[in-house]
Amino acid sequence: SITQTQTSPVSLILNECFCFLPGLGVREHSQIVAQHNRLRSRVQPMAANMQKMEWNEKLALLANERAASCHTDVPPQHSSSFSHIGWNTHLSADGITSFSDIIDSWFEEGKDFLYLSGQCRENVTCQHYTQLVWATSSHVGCASRLCLRDRDHWEFFVCAYFPGGNWEVKGQLVIPYKTGLYCSLCTSSMSGCFRLWDHVGGLCEIPRNPCRMSCGHHGHLNSSSCKCMCDPGFTGRLCQVRCSVQCVHGRFKEEECSCLCDVGYSGAECAEKVQFPFRSCDVMIDGDCFMVSSQADTYYGAKSHCQKRGGILAHIHNQKVQDILAFYLSQLETSNEVTNTDFETRNFWIGLTYKPLKDSFRWDTGEIPRFSSFAFGQPDNQGFGNCVEMQALSAFNWNDQRCKTQNRYICLHGKAPSG
Repeated sequence: SITQTQTSPVSLILNECFCFLPGLGVREHSQIVAQHNRLRSRVQPMAANMQKMEWNEKLALLANERAASCHTDVPPQHSSSFSHIGWNTHLSADGITSFSDIIDSWFEEGKDFLYLSGQCRENVTCQHYTQLVWATSSHVGCASRLCLRDRDHWEFFVCAYFPGGNWEVKGQLVIPYKTGLYCSLCTSSMSGCFRLWDHVGGLCEIPRNPCRMSCGHHGHLNSSSCKCMCDPGFTGRLCQVRCSVQCVHGRFKEEECSCLCDVGYSGAECAEKVQFPFRSCDVMIDGDCFMVSSQADTYYGAKSHCQKRGGILAHIHNQKVQDILAFYLSQLETSNEVTNTDFETRNFWIGLTYKPLKDSFRWDTGEIPRFSSFAFGQPDNQGFGNCVEMQALSAFNWNDQRCKTQNRYICLHGKAPSG
């Protein structure tokens, strides 16, 4: 059988409850949560899966309900969205103690908890401690009330925890946390690691910044792409580079003050409008102009050539574009053969590269591909072949290749202007 142990220090039913005490304020909430987290980060032996505690107002209301009843023995019956609540309670004469002292006293019980056996020392209680440091209890709400018993005022302190702890299996307490280097056993949903400035260990938390990065004072983070969007005049992965030039119709290249122009513009500051199309399109698909180069170059050389002509290396966002381009390339006769000594392959660069820091392929705009057409068994060279080509031997499906390879390439010149 599985049961939950009770944590009340006394079994009393007091005659009346007088609500003399005002409810806890935001400051008290913060102090209670901070104290819980500070103590939870200091358990010995160190915890590997201890979760960060947060305040929960619904739990506080339930704690207030129990405190108002002055029943220290049995929690009140209620309908709640919480499936399992843990309780810590304390009763003392009015005015002699505080919540901070009570929480410290609960933690002091840890001296009587034997971690290896998961048991308290004989004839002592330590189940306030085990609930306080129950690793998967991540929310707390507390309240206190004055109660009258035999004409004496008593203060009743209550904390409710969710999910509750102090489970027993066949009479043996489940060990409240797992040992190991702090944050080493956090779950995927709580993969962040919260560390106090005076911490001994760390606490698992839901990462507020899953990208684990900050864009400083001159940019803001796009958390979906984990990419910094820089203020005008700044570039760099973290927007740390200040530039003296401007990109009128474009943006700075990453880590350097040179411009990557929008489709249809060229020049050092992307201020010169390029006549559309630069020459007749080889293939027009849904208004987009695709031009196949007659010369070969490295990936970054090809990227630069496309930009100078007011375009970008081709992006392929759906199966229709892939099928049409693959068909067109397969129909090329002599122009698809290795007729120039600079050509190393019969393949064509497109604007997709592998980003090791992101551990993913990205289009040159930073966009994550929503469509891909890698050949069977590809990609297989991440870290060595970081640039993507349409491969002739694989029916012009995609292959990751060394970026310094000399390939022909496909430029995209965007939609033709209306009128």
